[in-house]
Amino acid sequence: MFLKRKIASWLVDWKRDPERLPLIVKGARQIGKTESIRHFGKTQYKNYIEINFILQKQYQSIFDDGFDVDQIIKNITFINPSIRVTPHETLIFFDEIQACINGATSLKAFKLDGRYDVICSGSLMGINYQEIESNSVGYKQDYVMYSLDFEEFLWAKGYQECQIEDIYQHMQEIQPLSASQMQALRAVFGEYMVVGGMPAIVSRFIRQNDYSGILQMQQQILIDYEEDITKYAGGLDKTKILNVYRAIPVFLGKSNKKFQISKVAHGARNRSYVGVVEWLENAGIVNICYNLEMPELPLKGNYNPTDYKLYFGDPGLLIGSLDEEAQQDLRNNRNFNIYKGAIYENVVSDMLKKQGYPLFFYKNTKATVEMDFMVRDMYSLIPIEVKAKNGSTISLHKMITKDSYADIHYGIKLGNLNIGFNGEFYTFPYFLTFLLKRFLSERMM
Repeated sequence: MFLKRKIASWLVDWKRDPERLPLIVKGARQIGKTESIRHFGKTQYKNYIEINFILQKQYQSIFDDGFDVDQIIKNITFINPSIRVTPHETLIFFDEIQACINGATSLKAFKLDGRYDVICSGSLMGINYQEIESNSVGYKQDYVMYSLDFEEFLWAKGYQECQIEDIYQHMQEIQPLSASQMQALRAVFGEYMVVGGMPAIVSRFIRQNDYSGILQMQQQILIDYEEDITKYAGGLDKTKILNVYRAIPVFLGKSNKKFQISKVAHGARNRSYVGVVEWLENAGIVNICYNLEMPELPLKGNYNPTDYKLYFGDPGLLIGSLDEEAQQDLRNNRNFNIYKGAIYENVVSDMLKKQGYPLFFYKNTKATVEMDFMVRDMYSLIPIEVKAKNGSTISLHKMITKDSYADIHYGIKLGNLNIGFNGEFYTFPYFLTFLLKRFLSERMM
């Protein structure tokens, strides 16, 4: 089953740009990078060449004679004489680039030559990525790809772009959705929270229209990630990375969800785990959400790097880290105490990240004011409260009305709520989070 992805239209625009640079598509394993690039190459070019440096090790030698483009092409066609190459009508796809750093070094030569388009991708889990970056500075462009976001999941379910545009118009006009729209979208969002956005899992779920085998596939991906950590962690302590990775569900299950290195292993200290959490983030496995020192702008210059929460980089992987009973509970929309809040926070963090937001939260030293996420528009800092239950909004009210929070002018509450605005904050159902950045940017126009 071919899944429509947002990268498809982005790649078409990239091809149309006469100044385009060679491209490196970054992202975690098994999120659909190869399939998306392959489909683009086969449909948009007269000639498409795909080289996998792990499965086709013989191609690692194509750079042995240097980086002259004609020589590289000559070496490729000597290995496989059936390959056809036409200047200005050929895409060369170097997959698993981490297994052949010379492939990245060649990007400068391909850009200066200008006759062939080149895209690179691979499982860049910490290994050699700094070397890849240094070898191609100024001669490549990066694209960060994620697992399916909720909009792509809606496409997979058969929803049309005009239907999603209609939903957005309700947001823009602050008009509640109808009861039937709310019911239908809640149901699909419930599926997304359980299934997640890994393409192979989504394809199976859509194809068979039930959850059988989904948990096992999620658990296998988690195991695959552990194996990749062991394989690619390089100079970092692999045991420490695994300790952090395996502890994520434990801390999300706690009421404050704060990740504490000191409780990961006996005697663990922040200074001995330097770089570990960042490695997992760079690998695309986790999203880090930092606590702001003060709820004020600018965000990136105003957070505590040792005070953070960790979320899985795909909502389905959190479910896969739990047990079958938890998955069954979520399918049936049962409240299973704190963990229901963790699941909603995790999916919201993922939806914000996939829109390009860096993740921040706020909790003051006395814990009298705390907010799940903080984003911004052009002029304002915006607190976002995620409510697993429809309860009071004391912290949200304080942050909007108190003079001490000068950069905050309004807020957002996400929950099992319809679209609305009460003069202080907007209310949106969880499933509309994927449209939040567009709403906030167009709100200011």
